[in-house]
Amino acid sequence: MSMNSFGHLFRVTTWGESHGPAIGATVDGCPPGVVVDEAMLQHWLDKRKPGQNKYTTQRREPDQVQILSGVFEGQTTGTPVQLLIQNTDQRSKDYGDIIDKFRPGHADITYYQKYGIRDYRGGGRSSARETASRVAAGGLARAAIASLCPDLRITGYMVQMGADKIDRDAFDWAQIDQNPFWSPDAGMANQWAERLDALRKAGSSVGAVIEVVARGVPAGLGAPIYGKLDTDLAAAMMSINAVKGVEIGEGMSAAMLTGEANADEIQMGPNGPVYGSNHAGGILGGISTGQDVVLRFAVKPTSSILTTRNTITRSGENTQIITKGRHDPCVGIRAVPVAEAMMACVLLDHMLLHRGQIGKNRGHIG
Repeated sequence: MSMNSFGHLFRVTTWGESHGPAIGATVDGCPPGVVVDEAMLQHWLDKRKPGQNKYTTQRREPDQVQILSGVFEGQTTGTPVQLLIQNTDQRSKDYGDIIDKFRPGHADITYYQKYGIRDYRGGGRSSARETASRVAAGGLARAAIASLCPDLRITGYMVQMGADKIDRDAFDWAQIDQNPFWSPDAGMANQWAERLDALRKAGSSVGAVIEVVARGVPAGLGAPIYGKLDTDLAAAMMSINAVKGVEIGEGMSAAMLTGEANADEIQMGPNGPVYGSNHAGGILGGISTGQDVVLRFAVKPTSSILTTRNTITRSGENTQIITKGRHDPCVGIRAVPVAEAMMACVLLDHMLLHRGQIGKNRGHIG
């Protein structure tokens, strides 16, 4: 299994299993001189860590990050940064009943078919536990972005749980950090709470849609054809556990628009081009326009549920399964800080690529 890294110049490799002694990330290519410490990274990990409320898994992990290399006297040195997160609250006995059974909707069966061996304790590498490593790496990326593009802001939030969507007219940026669902619509957050509480008590789960916006992205990031910014963003989001679909800007809804409705009209403003809309999601031809970069992705329901389901054993016998343990009734909740981290890593990577090839934008308008 050699596909545990992503990025071009800012390259992240994650390692470790859900029920192993530790997980972590090795980050290569971070520019030198970036001011960072463990407390700065911990801020982002605290947003993702489990057990913070009744709507997430009750596994109690402090997710305390340690910087083992690549930082000296509070600044990155330009060498690989090694990030370590200890696992402290494993309960592997919960998975004793599924040693020889495959969970429907879970990667158990495909891991076994491919490798002939699987870590049944929480899913090993396929567990959402792996995403803590990404959030740590994303914290480092944010610190580097702050030094290169201080006005850039990345914000993720939930826009849909099951069939229930937020009211865009009630959108309030200030509400996002005020509820356990990262919802910009306070009224919908209350409805989600009632529904998820019932699902949690029933041992069931539900899916969600997450939206991530990067404001203050400079024009010119990305490259045509195979180096598109939206290509790398889509791949980054699809790599997150349980994600089943990604869209940029108008996304799938663009198929319902006419050319007149979809085109983002342009006028000249005092500081450059001004767009009348943002159906493109801030990216045209794979290159950022200077508008907000907007994407959404769908997260499937958690596969580990208490409802009896039909499955098979490793020896090919038909059987039934109930998955015990501590699981998220809506894993989309904790996908929000993960999405922000992946957005940060990809944007920084493309900033470094742009700086290396172009330096400053060459095309001047006006």
